[in-house]
Amino acid sequence: MSPISPEVRMQLAPNGVLSAAVYLGNFLLVTGRSPSGEPIGIAPDICRAIAKHLGVELSLQGFNTQDEVVEAAVSGRCGISLLGSDPARAQKVTFTPAYVELEACYLVPANSPITELSQVDQPGVRIASFYKSAYDLWLQRNLKHASLVHADSVKASNELFVSEKLDALAGLKTGLVAASQDIPGSRILDGQFTGIQQAIATQKPHLESVEFLNNCVEEFIRSGLVADLISQYQVQGLSVAPLP
Repeated sequence: MSPISPEVRMQLAPNGVLSAAVYLGNFLLVTGRSPSGEPIGIAPDICRAIAKHLGVELSLQGFNTQDEVVEAAVSGRCGISLLGSDPARAQKVTFTPAYVELEACYLVPANSPITELSQVDQPGVRIASFYKSAYDLWLQRNLKHASLVHADSVKASNELFVSEKLDALAGLKTGLVAASQDIPGSRILDGQFTGIQQAIATQKPHLESVEFLNNCVEEFIRSGLVADLISQYQVQGLSVAPLP
């Protein structure tokens, strides 16, 4: 990569430390915590790689909601935030191209007449969904006929699906595989309704930093770092994003 300009270091690590926000609820990208309490997983390791390129220390900040992760970048509390890129969020921050994609799909109950994705978006179909998750934002924009029944967490959406006898449960494939084990007869439909792109966000005025971060993402994909991290953490339902 080309030499790092003073502007980039000033924008991303003004005190010689890169503060980076990660979303703790994404169990595919944040798989746990170290003994000291620091988040570990693919997203934290991407942050470490960026700090290494910058030649600065890293301060990882874990947040329980994606809105907090967005606001950490908007406010400048964190130089970068890692989360699902989405047009609604992109009104507040600038995203790099994706470094990974998560498979979002549907679970249907036992004896459901729905057998394929195209049958879900029909009048009268009710879908349990985690409100304001990246896949929920996509569904809000794209569903034409089916209705969303919202919950305030993944766990709550799973429970709502069962208790309200809803027609489908939206979620990330790995999470749905786990949920299906507790719901006898349920099955996951083939394919995905969207790929949730996970990217790096920073403040909109930081044009030099956006270019630097874009280059980082391209290098991480080309070098095989992203593929190696997926393998290292043995994550299912996740794929390396195509090169921009």
